[in-house]
Amino acid sequence: MKRLLPAPLLSAALFLLWLLLNQSLSPGNLVLALLLAWLIPLFTRGLRPLPVRIRRPGTVLRLGFTVVADTVASNIAVARLLLSPRRPRHGANFVLIPLELRDPNALAVLAMIVCITPGTAWAELSLDRSMLMLHALEVDDPQTLIDHVKQYYERPLMEIFE
Repeated sequence: MKRLLPAPLLSAALFLLWLLLNQSLSPGNLVLALLLAWLIPLFTRGLRPLPVRIRRPGTVLRLGFTVVADTVASNIAVARLLLSPRRPRHGANFVLIPLELRDPNALAVLAMIVCITPGTAWAELSLDRSMLMLHALEVDDPQTLIDHVKQYYERPLMEIFE
């Protein structure tokens, strides 16, 4: 069954989305929705990430609260920076963050976390997955940013995924 329908939830979502977008339950749309819901997951099976096994759900909640708090604090800092242009500023900079994290899913989550935080514009993972290059809008001390990412994001992600 898994070979014919590799991602049943994705198939159901694609089926419903197709019908909603077309706003029609005609036989042609139903057949096309069924074909797309079956074929897209079948042909993209190799592109899906590895299965995820979350080891510490409590850490997930703690990490979520940390991300929300950091995002709010970053929003305030960026707004203050933009609304008071005469205030002394530190320049934008690229910061290289050495990583111990190796799980591909955890690395993807780390990249999303650092990219959604206001004040960071760009992140790149090195080919050997040992370094994260992060562009930050205002960098006073690169080591402080490195320590923050490692302590508040990388460590919890290692607990969750590895």
